[in-house]
Amino acid sequence: MNRLVLSAQLVERGAVRYTPAGLPALDLSLKHESQVSEDGQPRKVSMEIRAVAIGAITRQLLPLAIGSSGTFAGFLTAGRNGRGLSFHVTEVELLT
Repeated sequence: MNRLVLSAQLVERGAVRYTPAGLPALDLSLKHESQVSEDGQPRKVSMEIRAVAIGAITRQLLPLAIGSSGTFAGFLTAGRNGRGLSFHVTEVELLT
């Protein structure tokens, strides 16, 4: 199974672009910070991940202000040109 659910903050959003199939797409940068337990020890986690939203989900993400927080869900795939990873966002639940 390839499913990622991440509590994160929107730190960057590109302009709407369109895929060759004509679907709207948004490039995003998401920041996550938390504390987890690893082998019984607390560990601080902080990371930024590149993400993309394609299709109808872009309508929910376009009005989102930079700095907004939420739970982003989707899947991981190889990045453009096979470099790194890309998080494809398919669902979002905003924190109020």
